[in-house]
Amino acid sequence: MKLPVVNNTNLENLMDKAEIVQQTAEQIMKDFGMFGVEITFSGDTDNAYHELHQQLIDQITGLVETNYDLLLSVLYQVDITNREIVQAEQDLPHYSHIEIIAHQVIARDLKKVLLRRYFKMKDGEGGIEKGIDKT
Repeated sequence: MKLPVVNNTNLENLMDKAEIVQQTAEQIMKDFGMFGVEITFSGDTDNAYHELHQQLIDQITGLVETNYDLLLSVLYQVDITNREIVQAEQDLPHYSHIEIIAHQVIARDLKKVLLRRYFKMKDGEGGIEKGIDKT
C-alpha cells in the first residue's frame, strides 16, 4: 500500500471511510481540546467535512477576536505551516483566510490519521482485518 497523497483538492474524497473520518474528527477534538477549545462530531460521516469545517471556522474566528495567542498555540500543536496555508490560498481562492486555516486543520489531522494507519499496517498491526487493503 502506498501512502495516499493529501492535498487541497482531494481532501473530501479521502474522508470516505467511516473509520478514517471518525479518527480524524477525534484527532481534531484532541488537538483543540488540549487548549480548552471544544469541537464536537455528530458521527455523520457523510457530512463530516462540512460539519467539522464550520465548527473550526466558528472557533478560529472566536480565537482571532479574543485570544490570538491561544490560536497560534493550537495551530502549532496541529502543525500547520505557513507554506501550507499559502499553498491552500492558491488552491482554494474562493475560501477566506479563516476558512483556509480550518481546512488546513482538517487536512493536517487527516494526514496524521493516514500516517498512523500506514505505519500500523507496515508493522503488521493493521491490514485487511483493520480495514486497510494491502494491495
